[in-house]
Amino acid sequence: MDLIVIVMFVAVLASLATALGFLLRSRGSSRGLANALTVRVALSVLLFVLLMVAWYAGLIEPHGFTVAPPPTPQ
Repeated sequence: MDLIVIVMFVAVLASLATALGFLLRSRGSSRGLANALTVRVALSVLLFVLLMVAWYAGLIEPHGFTVAPPPTPQ
């Protein structure tokens, strides 16, 4: 499960880098830029859904943060 999440996250970053390349080359008016950003959004949504399904299936568990109790006045 960890490997799938890491691969998906790297794919999102690669798509974002590709979009940056199109942006720098064409100054923002590119079909490739729109396609790269569409892929990034789709991968991000897929990753979110994958994490929610894994949580619902019990494959992953949120651990939360431990908060120290406030100090008692003396």
